[in-house]
Amino acid sequence: GRVSLVRALGRFARPAPAAGPGGAAACELCAAPASEPHPHVVDLEARALRCACLTCSRLFAQPGAGARFRTVPDRVVAEPGPGPDAAEWAALGIPVRLAFVFRSSRSGRWAVSFPGPAGTVEGDLPQEAWARMARTLPLASRLEPDVEALLFRGDRGAPRLEVLLVPIDACYALAGRLRGAWRGIDGGPGARAEVDGVIAALRARARPLPALARQEVAP
Repeated sequence: GRVSLVRALGRFARPAPAAGPGGAAACELCAAPASEPHPHVVDLEARALRCACLTCSRLFAQPGAGARFRTVPDRVVAEPGPGPDAAEWAALGIPVRLAFVFRSSRSGRWAVSFPGPAGTVEGDLPQEAWARMARTLPLASRLEPDVEALLFRGDRGAPRLEVLLVPIDACYALAGRLRGAWRGIDGGPGARAEVDGVIAALRARARPLPALARQEVAP
């Protein structure tokens, strides 16, 4: 499908937030001091990540709290079943083995982004092919639109890709780190080390859901 180049942090790129007292980050919703590390909310109208204080993040974590903002959760969940094999992955037309897939509540469609030397490349995801794959991935039916993503990573020569459900801000943080470490055509050992480190840290946080029921996922 059509692919567009998006700079570091992809569709959530934005200027740095204003500093609060003492140089600390400030909440971009109420201007109160934000802790470090601090939560994020997704601004659905601006298609941006916003730094948030604990009070605002708790407010917009509540169902129906607001149509514009949604708090990014911090859970990481390991896919209980096998990830896609090479043929299933190729059916999506994604040219690399590091990518994240998320769903927009506004459009009702799934999208894919993959990190690289310029930040992220965001592409149109074949909806029918994705729906077929999603039916084999229990986590796809449990993903929260806009604020979570399925992160796919496949080592060279591995028969299947690993799948983690992660906060969407973790995906764009990975993209920023990868961009900074990229050298040469294939990224070099520094970029690979960054990816390995991020995936290992997420894997360590992940909790398995072995009893997760397989459900139909809307295309």
